[in-house]
Amino acid sequence: MRLVFAGTPAPALPALRRLIASPRHQVVAVLTRPDAAAGRRGKPAPSPVALLAEEHGIPVLKPATPNTGEFVAELAALEPDCCPVVAYGALLRDELLAVPAHGWVNLHFSLLPAWRGAAPVQAAIAAGDEVTGATTFRIEPALDSGPVYGVLTETIRATDTAGDLLERLAEAGAGLLEATLDGIADGQLTAAPQPADGHSYAPKITVEAARVRWSDPALAVDRRIRAVTPNPGAWTMIGEQRVKLGPVTPADAGSSGAEPLAPGQIRVERKRVLVGTGSDPVALGVVQPPGKKAMNAADWARGARLDEAVAQ
Repeated sequence: MRLVFAGTPAPALPALRRLIASPRHQVVAVLTRPDAAAGRRGKPAPSPVALLAEEHGIPVLKPATPNTGEFVAELAALEPDCCPVVAYGALLRDELLAVPAHGWVNLHFSLLPAWRGAAPVQAAIAAGDEVTGATTFRIEPALDSGPVYGVLTETIRATDTAGDLLERLAEAGAGLLEATLDGIADGQLTAAPQPADGHSYAPKITVEAARVRWSDPALAVDRRIRAVTPNPGAWTMIGEQRVKLGPVTPADAGSSGAEPLAPGQIRVERKRVLVGTGSDPVALGVVQPPGKKAMNAADWARGARLDEAVAQ
């Protein structure tokens, strides 16, 4: 089939590579978001998907909004049979959805209808789910509600960050997307409606939402930090400093007889740094003070003034 692939960030790359290499399909163009500020200088740069397409000599389309009549006509002129989508980052309206004969097929990183929305991997980790997966479905105007072509499952490991889990799902999902498109091309695959119940939503995680809530139980603190690692990254205020945090480890309170730690209270021990939560304390892992490189928490504590410090 003739394909116009829509995607923007790095997790879309495994699927695009797989479709470029496919002997059954031709990627005639790539649709991606416009160049965005990147790096310390904030200079506009092409998306990862745009860069990969350019490496292969594939035309790149970067409309500010894809739902204009002008772009609908531009897409129709390419005569795509189907438009596969992986994390494109913009809503698609009826006129655009009607262009390819086989519609737009999205690879979504959850087991729909669970965790519809922009951050399904992060939401699954934060909620303590033990299993997640990926789903291919035909896009409809409503958010992630279209009929399903195929699914795969993936176990969420106890130490998974969102980055770890998303990397595995992106690789496995690339195969699912290719198999879905093969089945559509053969006329042997039809989509089934999503269940009427079991819906949950995963909105985009803001920087403010990545702030650690030390009043939560230790397991919830651990999950929330892993859910926002590496992006947007967990953080807390210690005094006047906004400190970035890597994953933590739920821990016992330390030596016998030690006073319990209140939420946010910091205790520096010989080989670890503990912070109190709504239940047991957690041991900090990697810490990054403002303007400095990330470092082990024990090394950070030796140079920081933490007497009576509280994380907030």
